[in-house]
Amino acid sequence: MYKILIADDHPLFREAICNVIGGGFPGSELLETCDLDSALAIAREQDDLDLILLDLNMPGMHGLNGLITLRNESPSIPVVIVSAEEDKQVVLQAITYGAVGFITKSSPRAQMTEAIEQILDGNVYLPSDIIRANHTITRRNPEEYPISPELLYALTRKQLLVLERMAKGESNKQIAYHLDIAETTVKAHVSAILRKLNVHNRVQAILSASDVDFSAYLRR
Repeated sequence: MYKILIADDHPLFREAICNVIGGGFPGSELLETCDLDSALAIAREQDDLDLILLDLNMPGMHGLNGLITLRNESPSIPVVIVSAEEDKQVVLQAITYGAVGFITKSSPRAQMTEAIEQILDGNVYLPSDIIRANHTITRRNPEEYPISPELLYALTRKQLLVLERMAKGESNKQIAYHLDIAETTVKAHVSAILRKLNVHNRVQAILSASDVDFSAYLRR
């Protein structure tokens, strides 16, 4: 079960996305909104969100500026852009500015379900033509986001344990279960990890940590 915010100003599309998520991830809790201001408010109040599906062109967004604002205010909540926009440069800029994926509204239902599943598993999702044109962006490219030993040593033992499980693709709920801590505590650790590693989002942290030998740091 996941808790997902759908932020889009078209009721019919929100309904369609709800149906996609309901079919692919039964039992998930879905929240809906139609503009950036209310999306920001919900993200502040519901800090246990697993994902935000964000329309690029709804009121208040001003293109990618809205994404930047949301990422700055709620850095621990993954955000995926869902848009009719298919310009490759815009798609890649969205990832650069902190989105964990980009789903085009023209995508078939099965493709949307697969995309959301990949994102919830901790991967970056891009439309297939973008991947073909720009190679693959996955969490198995640590050179994209190099991480120094000094930054890792700045993490507490508990933060290292959280990061290790993030790198395995675990959700906050799974991490909380395995480490026997509250999910709100996991989110606090994630925020601290992002800050200490100087990365903008969860995916970049995962990219950075994909090849780290955590046992070496946890022995200290």
